[in-house]
Parts: sequence; C-alpha cells; structure tokens
Amino acid sequence: MAAHRSGPLKQQNKAHKGGRHRGRGSAQRDGKGRLALKSLSKKVRKELSRVDQRHRASQLRKQKKEAVLAEKRQLGSKDGPPHQVLVLPLHDRISLPEAFRLLQDRDSGTVHLNEWGSTHSFMLLCPGLKHRWFFTSARPGDLHTVLDLAKVADSILFLLDPLEGWDSTGDYCLSCLFAQGLPTYTLAVQGISGLPPKKQVDARKKLSKVVEKRFPDDKLLLLDTQQEAGMLLRQLANRKQRHLAFRDRRAYLFAHDADFVPNEENNLVGTLKISGYVRGQTLNVNSLLHIIGHGDFQMKQIDAPMDPFPLNPRVIKSQKDSGTAMEICATDAVTDMEEDLKVLMKADPDRQESLQTEVIPDPMEGEQTWPTEEELSEANDFLKESSKVVKKVPKGTSSYQAEWILDEDGESDGEDDEYDDIEHEDFMEEESQDESSEEEEEEECETMTIGESVRDDLYDEKVDEEAEEKMLEKYKQERLEEMFPDEVDTPRDVAARVRFQKYRGLKSFRTSPWDPKENLPQDYARIFQFQNFTNTRKRIFKEIKEKDVEGAEVGWYVTLHVSEVPVSVVEYFKRGAPLAAFSLLPHEQKMSVLNMVVSRHPGNTEPVKAKEELIFHCGFRRFRASPLFSQHTAADKHKFQRFLTADMALVVTVYAPITFPPASVLLFKQNSNGMHSLVATGHLLSVDPDRMVIKRVVLSGHPFKIFTKMAVVRYMFFSREDVLWFKPVELRTKWGRRGHIKEPLGTHGHMKCSFDGKLKSQDTVLMNLYKRVFPKWTYDPYVPEPVPWVKSEISTVPEMDMK
Repeated sequence: MAAHRSGPLKQQNKAHKGGRHRGRGSAQRDGKGRLALKSLSKKVRKELSRVDQRHRASQLRKQKKEAVLAEKRQLGSKDGPPHQVLVLPLHDRISLPEAFRLLQDRDSGTVHLNEWGSTHSFMLLCPGLKHRWFFTSARPGDLHTVLDLAKVADSILFLLDPLEGWDSTGDYCLSCLFAQGLPTYTLAVQGISGLPPKKQVDARKKLSKVVEKRFPDDKLLLLDTQQEAGMLLRQLANRKQRHLAFRDRRAYLFAHDADFVPNEENNLVGTLKISGYVRGQTLNVNSLLHIIGHGDFQMKQIDAPMDPFPLNPRVIKSQKDSGTAMEICATDAVTDMEEDLKVLMKADPDRQESLQTEVIPDPMEGEQTWPTEEELSEANDFLKESSKVVKKVPKGTSSYQAEWILDEDGESDGEDDEYDDIEHEDFMEEESQDESSEEEEEEECETMTIGESVRDDLYDEKVDEEAEEKMLEKYKQERLEEMFPDEVDTPRDVAARVRFQKYRGLKSFRTSPWDPKENLPQDYARIFQFQNFTNTRKRIFKEIKEKDVEGAEVGWYVTLHVSEVPVSVVEYFKRGAPLAAFSLLPHEQKMSVLNMVVSRHPGNTEPVKAKEELIFHCGFRRFRASPLFSQHTAADKHKFQRFLTADMALVVTVYAPITFPPASVLLFKQNSNGMHSLVATGHLLSVDPDRMVIKRVVLSGHPFKIFTKMAVVRYMFFSREDVLWFKPVELRTKWGRRGHIKEPLGTHGHMKCSFDGKLKSQDTVLMNLYKRVFPKWTYDPYVPEPVPWVKSEISTVPEMDMK
C-alpha cells in the first residue's frame, strides 16, 4: 500500500515565533544539538549582579559630581586662572558703566582697573568668596572683538533691556555667538527697578516670553543694586561650565599685557612678549602659537613672573620669606636673581615644530622621458593590428572594393536621403517674444506745484549705481540657475569640442568610476594629505588625554616670547583690540583642503556666488578665501553648486591650514560699505583633498523631426565635427527618455538620435557633461577690521525734520 504524500496545494501554517522570551527547552530543540561558538576575545565579560550594577552606577555618578565640583573650585581660585567674564549689553539703552560700577564691589574685594582704548576691563579679587574675576566688555556692533573674546571667555553675562530684551544689533550678535558656540552664560536685566511698581511684574513676564525663544529654561537675574550684583557674582561662580571642544584640547591665553622688542636688522619684525594665564591644556614651548587674526609663530621661551593679581598676597609673601629666608626688597641684586629664576622653558631647536606650511614641489618629479624607437615601433604595430576590420564580402572582391562596402549599421535609409535634399534650405528660427508696451491710462486731475524732495536727492547721492547693476546681474543669474539648473548655451563662435574639451560624459553620476588622483592642478603639489585623517585625529586626541606634556600648567601666569612677529600686532593691541593666542596641535600649521558643512543664514538674502571672496571663522582661526560649493551627499562624487542655496545644507571647499574637528564655522561677506554680514553657519566636516567636486554642464537641443523612436535634433551643436566628437555621450530628455546619437546629418549640427520610446514634440533633449573643479588658492590670514554693525547703518538716509 503506497503512503500518502501531500500535494503542492497543502496548507502550510507558520511556525510559532518564540522571540526573546522563549524557554531553554525550545532553544535546545531549535539548536538540534549544535554548540554555541566560544568567544575568542581576550577580555572576559563579567556579568554583574543587579546590586553590583547599581553600585557601579552610583560610583560613576559620584565621580562625575566630584569632577564638576573640582572644575568649579579650580576656576577662579588662587591656584587656577581668574574667572574671565565677558559683559555684553544687547540693547542701546543699557548703561555699561553703571553695570561695571555695581560689579566693582570694593567692600567685599579689591578692584584693579585696566583700560585699553575702547575695551574696558578690570580684575575683581574677593578673598571672602575665595574667587577672582576678570571682567571684559565689548559692544555687539564690534563683531570681531565679540567673537574673539567669546573664544576665550569662561562665562558671558548678557545684559537685557526690561522692555524689549535686545535690539536688532543684539539679535544679530546672538546669532553669531550661537553659531560659534556659547560658553557658560547668564542673563541679567538692567533698569527694571526704574519702572513703576505695577508694571514691573508685567515687564518681567513679557521679557520671559521673549527670552524663551533663544534661552529656554534660563532664569533672569536683576542688576540694579549692589545686593543684586553680589547675588549675580555668586551665580556666576556656581554655574556649571559648558565646554567648547576646539579650545578644551588646546592651550590658549588671553593677553593681559604685551611688549615688543624689535630686531636689530629690521624694526618692523621683532619678539613679542605676551603675558597672561594659561588655560585649556599645558602649554609647551616647542609647539606653535596662533595669534587670532595675525598668523602662526614660534616661541623662544616661557617665563614665569610673579602673579600680578594674587588672591591672598600676604600668604604668598610669608611663603616667600619662609622658603628663602629673605626679605623682598627693591635692590638690583634681588631683581637680577628673580630674572634668572623666572625662566620656565626654552625652545629646543631639535624638538620645535616647523613653520613650513606648504610642500615645495619638485619640477622634475613628474618628468616624462621621450619614448625609444623600439617603443614607437611596437605602438605602430599595435595600432595596425587594432585598425584591421573584418567584413563579409563577395568572392573575388579586392581590398580596394571592400573598403567601399558598408556594414549593416552604416546603411542609410530613405529618410536620410530625403533629409539630405532639404539640408541646405533655411530652417525655422526660434520664436521671439513680442515686446508689448503698457499704455498708461490718463485720468483727469488737478495740477499742483510741489518742491523737490531733499530726501530723494540725498538718497540718490548715496546709491552706488555700479554696485546696483552688479547685484541685479547676480539676481538674474541666480534666478536662471533655479529655473534651468546647469543649462548653458552652446557657443556659436567657438567649437563645442574646444569649449567643453575638459568635460566628459558619464553613464551614471553615482556609479561611474572617476579616479580622484587624475588631472590634479599644480596647487595640489603644495598641500599636505593624510593617509588616514580619522586615525591621525584619534591618535593625536588620545595623546592629549593620556600623555603628560612638559610646560606651563593651567592657571600659571606666564610670559611668552614669540619670535618674528610684525609690529602691527602690538599696534593692534594698543588700539584697544583684544589679543588671544592658541597653541597648535601637530600638523595644524600645514595647508590642505578643508571641507565644511554650512547652511544659509535666514537673515541674509543676497546671492552668494561660488569662488567669491568670503571671511571665515573656523574654530580659533579667522581668514579670507574663495570657496567652492557642492552638495552634501554620501557618494564619492559631489555636484558643484553655482550659488549658496537657502533650502539645503552645502559643503564649502577651500584651501586653508589643517584644523582638527570639531570646530564651528561662520561665513561672512564684506559689503561695499565695509560691514560684514553673516552669510552661513556650520561646522568643519573633514580635511580631504580627494573629495571630488564635479561641475555639470547641460547642453540642450530641440526635436525637429520625430519618427517612431527616432528623431532629428537641432540647436545642440552647430557643426558636423561637434556631433561626431560627442557621439559616445548618452542623451536624456526632460520627460525621462534616454537615447544616443546615431549619426550627424548635414553640416549645420543636425543629428539623428534614437530613444527608448516615442518623443513628444514639446520635449527637450539634454546632454550632461561633467568636469572636476578645484578651489582657488586665495587664502589670506589677514582680515580687515569691519565697520561696526549698528542700527544707524541700516538706513542710508539720515533723519531730517520734514515740515
């Protein structure tokens, strides 16, 4: 008797999925006796019990709390650097001298005043609070000063107006600070006690709603009395510090004093002595020093003078007396002894970082030798073999007759012959739009004599007609780029094969291969490139965290001897501008290709074209350069953008010194009136010269005669040779058809094309051509000082009494 077998239509029920909650028995049944693989890792994972896991979590919380408390106690103490606070008024009605008067509490501490031109600062020593503060200030309109001070400030104190909070200048300044990265900040309101008692509560509620947009979950403090100023100081001392990554891994210093010693050979260059407190990391004399806005320099030595602002001067004097058993007197011998003892480190020429920023290219490195006679003969033989064509011909045909026999692909149709007969006739021209002038309707009205407006005359005097024409042309180009992306007109006076000889066609922009090392410009011989940038960055950051560096510790008051510094740096400092210096990590003085991801700032609507000079704030650096714009994608090729668009994030590519991310990026554009307007904000993406920015050019043609899957296309080229030159490139249409060029027709650039479907008469035939583009070498570390950004600069016409 035969056994029953189920047919193909038997119902198959799904097996039950136990999931992660299945039992041990079901797991063993599913395994069918197979053993699990043994882990070969050296580290044995120790399974902790629930009690041990809770104990470990509590220990980690305790360690983090202790680290935060240690950081608070270190900042501003006698052993740490002073707590540097940037006081920033965000409204014109705020009185900065009144705020400084309240903060200078002489009853609880000692005040040391210091004024540099327009930037006021003072040191406040409070032995009772065991804290010392260093207050600096800047106006929001002086943008470079604000950004430079925010790079080195421990806290920022924003002063708000009780009615409006901040004005347009303050809002613009906040946008720049948020993009750069905010350290710890505190909000204080000045002048709320001057309002009537009934309106004070309403004013605080309205102000809280305004502040919530930019500073959510932040409390507003008052600054109208001495008692409120004392509470504000305690609040500043107890705030948890917010870290900025680009300064936590580098040693930096804010100059309290500067002196210049010119060289004997050249008075314009000399040694700059900068005095200040070391912050961030330990400062090594062999590393390079970057002075913001002036460039990179080497250090000769580091001195350790006496701290000019000790928190407890009596204790320091008693320690000196007990340690040296000498009285501090003003004799020459003791002064010379102190000068000899205060040298902390001197630079070692063998271990000192080099100032070399570019690679010196060897002109003979890419030398090409002339081929020998044997190589030329081999090449000719190869060409003869490859040029032989096999054809099917009748018997008895000579070689001369065989050359005139066409292949199946070369046979011509009757349609071509018909077209050849009408080739020399005149063709239709493109339809031109009729210009119609609008007729204005005349209405009956009374005639009045009105005097000429003075405001209109003054307005016309301040309008730059040339700048207006350039801006109008930019707006037109941006609009055309939005409507017809990458489309260009084929020139009539130059052959297309000459005009687009550097371009190539791609089967697929995403998958077609493109070697990143081919056809590199001469500037690429001057830059440095990492074999693996990510691994180098990880190794350097790991060394910073684990390796002990010899040098000036954090909190020490030191004097840096910086060599070969131009005298303009000291003049810049004496005018009242702040001077800040950052130590460089290895390789950060070398030039390479930086890629930054930026987004268009919503407050700026003017068109920004590629390769236009912009001002960069990248981390702790400030420089000028002409960047490229490209799409931010994960592919190996990235499409070039002609304008900085507002609807998506773009990548900015530029030649600049190497900077290890993370680092914030701000892009400014210098206007014709000298002001700097914020264009875009973002962050540093990578240092990668192999990132390929591909420029696309789209040539368009129009179907002239349409057959089943064939069409005659014109106006894409204007010569037969151009059609033959671009014949291998694939065609596409705006309505999704794909095709290729079969053959040229006539001598006026008409061509016969075949497509994968029937073409519509209103469709447009396109050809995509691609070329790799590179940025311009326009790096300049010097940035001119901008005109202060204030409300009066917005309106170009002064206010006048109109009676």
